[in-house]
Amino acid sequence: MSTKHALAALLFVFAMTTTIRAQGHWVTGRVGRAEAGRNYKLWLPAKYTAKRPLPLVLMLHGCTQTPEDFAAGTRMNSLADKHDFLVVYPEQPKEANPLKCWNWFAPEHQSRDKGEPALLADIVRAIQSAHRTDARRVYVAGISAGGAMAVIMGAAYPDLFAAVGVSAGLEYKAATSIPEALAAQKQGGPDPAQQGRLAYEAMRSAPGFVARGRLMPVIVFQGSDDGAVAPVNAEQVAAQWVATNDLLDDGADNSSVDIVRHGAAAGSGARLHDYEVNIYRDRRGRPLVERWLVKGLRHAWSGGSADGTFTDPKGPDASAEMWRFFSGFKR
Repeated sequence: MSTKHALAALLFVFAMTTTIRAQGHWVTGRVGRAEAGRNYKLWLPAKYTAKRPLPLVLMLHGCTQTPEDFAAGTRMNSLADKHDFLVVYPEQPKEANPLKCWNWFAPEHQSRDKGEPALLADIVRAIQSAHRTDARRVYVAGISAGGAMAVIMGAAYPDLFAAVGVSAGLEYKAATSIPEALAAQKQGGPDPAQQGRLAYEAMRSAPGFVARGRLMPVIVFQGSDDGAVAPVNAEQVAAQWVATNDLLDDGADNSSVDIVRHGAAAGSGARLHDYEVNIYRDRRGRPLVERWLVKGLRHAWSGGSADGTFTDPKGPDASAEMWRFFSGFKR
């Protein structure tokens, strides 16, 4: 082999090695026994080592989706490789729900240490036991039924999660039956102030959780043209968490976290849908709840990849914005 060819071969091997190291890999796991258990897929980012604790994001897919589908559509794994965090995707099987929806609307799946919330918390704990994660930087996000379940997880396990991300989801306990769920998706759920207090009571009851002064940051994405989950639900999710945080702040319903928005932004562009962002701040003026309304977006993950389902490649990029929001908070 000539010197020229040898050098070319060496450069090729170096490039391949660099490419491999720039991408993370999957690890599979399961919690629970038999039908009661759940499988999950964990993405370990390219720079993961057992020497340094990294953040963890729990991603909850929507109806008919799979972990692989949701990962491809959100491109969250690419962000994980870029910013060094782990991502776990639990799988909801058809045996638990014919459409593979998380059962956010069923009372037996709406509380701490019961049903699906308990299984999802066990998945987080299993990963924390097996891998080096930062316990103060664990986040949960989801779309549709997964978004509604992410809201439940934030209220049921404030001792696990530092912030919540919701795409096309619903407020805390927006329904307690399938008929109520279908109605809530079309016209919204109960009074957000009432549901906000229910979430506050749930958080207060978490073992070892000191409610006063511990706030729960939440970012919400919603399409204006969503025919499956009406935009009013995004308003209710934001209002519910503002009400919950108002109580968490000092134990009183006194607008220390105000339901009146304290900031707004708008954007547009050739690669973006027009959008509006409403920002709600705590008493110190720090952003606490963000609500993004994306004009023209249907029931889809904004800025997602066409490789997945229920995505719209036209931005804004919900995954990037959620990680930007999450990275500003620790539990």
